[in-house]
Amino acid sequence: MKTIISAAVLAVVAAPAAFASLAPIEGSLNYNAPVQLQQAPVGSTVLHTFNDGSGRDVREVYKVNADKTVTLVTRSISNAS
Repeated sequence: MKTIISAAVLAVVAAPAAFASLAPIEGSLNYNAPVQLQQAPVGSTVLHTFNDGSGRDVREVYKVNADKTVTLVTRSISNAS
């Protein structure tokens, strides 16, 4: 019984994560085209900071994939304008 409940809880928790991927915005590393980082180790993270044009600072964290492309993991935007 505990196994069934545990599996159900994991399915509910994991499902939103699969659909909650962040879309690139103007200024993101992969906004126009996929980016490949030849020197970065697979599995490492890359921090990218830029201004969104309205005076707010945007900080993004990317994960380096096995094919050297990057996947956007998190984004935070400052409230200052």
